[in-house]
Parts: sequence; C-alpha cells; structure tokens
Amino acid sequence: MDKKTLLNTREVSHFLDINEKMVYSLISEKGLPATKVTGKWLCPKHLVELWLENHTINYPKDARPLPPYHGLLIISGSNDILLDRAMSLFNRLYAEHMAVFGNVGSQGGLIALGRGLCHIASSHLLQEDEEEYNFDFAHQELKGHLPAVVNFCQREQGLLVAKGNPKGIRSIGDLGQAGIRIANRPLGTGTRLLLDRELEKAGIKGTDIEGYGREFRSHLDLGLEVLSGRADAAPAIKPVAALLGLGFTSLRWERYDLLVSKDRFFEQGVQLFLGLLHEPSFQELAGELKGYDLSLCGKVVFPKQSTGNAEG
Repeated sequence: MDKKTLLNTREVSHFLDINEKMVYSLISEKGLPATKVTGKWLCPKHLVELWLENHTINYPKDARPLPPYHGLLIISGSNDILLDRAMSLFNRLYAEHMAVFGNVGSQGGLIALGRGLCHIASSHLLQEDEEEYNFDFAHQELKGHLPAVVNFCQREQGLLVAKGNPKGIRSIGDLGQAGIRIANRPLGTGTRLLLDRELEKAGIKGTDIEGYGREFRSHLDLGLEVLSGRADAAPAIKPVAALLGLGFTSLRWERYDLLVSKDRFFEQGVQLFLGLLHEPSFQELAGELKGYDLSLCGKVVFPKQSTGNAEG
C-alpha cells in the first residue's frame, strides 16, 4: 500500500478515479482537504479518505438493527480509563443490566451511532475552531441529525514521557529531534487528530518521526510502551501518567462527551448510565484519578454557534 502522506492533484484524480479538473472543483466547492504549497495543491491522503467516507450516502443497511433495549447497553467510541470504571460500576450496581464497550475511536463511535449499532458514542474530536468538540463531526456523520450530547468529563491531553523526562520533551516541537521514538493512536481517534494538528503547527511531518506508524488501541497501551522504554513519548491522557508513574507534558484540556441518538435517549439503560454520573460512587472513582475535571459531567452541552450550515 502506498504510504505517501501527501498527494498531488494528479494522484488524487487517480485515487478517486475522476478527471484532474474535477479535483480542483472538489477542493473549491466541496471542501476536499487540501493545502497550497509553492502554488500547487497537495492533499493529505488520510484526510481524503476521511472526506470520502463522510460523503458516502448509501451505506448498506444492517440486516439486524439494534433492537429495543433489553438489558444490554452498548457504548462505542473513544477509549477512557474513567469510562471503563464507570461501566464496571454500572455492571455492579444494576444486576439486570450489562454495559459493554466497543473500542473503535471517536470517529468509529459516531459511525456506529449513525448506523444504529450502539446506544451511546464517546467522542472528543476537536473542531477546526479549536474551541468546540464533536458537534461538526456528529452533524456530518449523522447527516444533520444532531444527537443529544452529554458531557462525561473534561480531561488533560498531552505527551507521556519517561519518569524524569530524560529526553527533555517539553513540547510537540521536541518530537522532531533526532533519535526520538514515539508510539501512536490510530486514525479516527481524537488523540491522533490532536497530535497531527499540533505536529502540523510545529512544521513537523509525522512520518519523519520514528514510531509514528506504530498504533495502539488504548491510552494504557501507550503508557506501557513508554514505561518499557520502547517509546520516548506517546500522545495520551494524564491519568495514564499518574497510574504508571510516568512524566507528562500537557497540551490542552479537552471535552469528552457522550452522544446519544434522540430516539434512544430515554431508554432505561441509557438513563440509568447517565444518572450514574451524578452519584457519589462515581464521583469517588473520578477522585482517585488525576487529570479529570467533572464540572460539566452529566450536563447536556450545546455548540456555541449553530452548525446548521455545515455540509453533511
């Protein structure tokens, strides 16, 4: 498989099997991701693939859509330590119910929600304005039908480094130093989206960093890579650093939300789980972990600006 990160317009035309002139039209009229360098349009391949997926309208319908709630609560999306503990608490408290999780990343969670494969999607996708989260992505993935968005937590994102930070990694720019090895999250995860944006700001090509293509499914897995010495740094949340005794270079606090289709919002399992977020037993779980803020937890959040003019 071609691993080239940037495609020129001719390569994009071959990739999409269209005329090269149409590529320019898609860039100007349909928002095909592209950047102009020395007068030429270049398109990041992974963003072209994501754009193509977001504009797919004829998904095959699932032969067995998610049935009415009968005790099995399905949550899918972004990995989080506190969410794992909340689900374990839910399973202990409600013996006639069971919560299960599909670890498919934020984008995968929204896709699953749109296809009716889960009750709740967990997501922390940072929007282009770098202020809001999830709304624009949900609008695109769910074809304009914005779900109910309930905050689960705010959490601190950054870079895991070895204890004492022996490589002196204090910013994204330091990842460009010779000899630095990283471990990474897959495409479609909010953590990968944040890392790629910060690398672009710093003028660093991810593919130039050793280990950029080594992807792991959970924040804890990344922590173990740093703890073992197989990586000098990895993008992940602060609670992992606290649990494993690692160093941590902060990038930003982020909003981590739960998205629920409005037609399933009042189903019993969904309401029980959302209600649990206000219980002292859950608050105590969060208090045992560093790097979380629950000031918005359990509250329905709305975009500051309408996303009604976004393209589906």
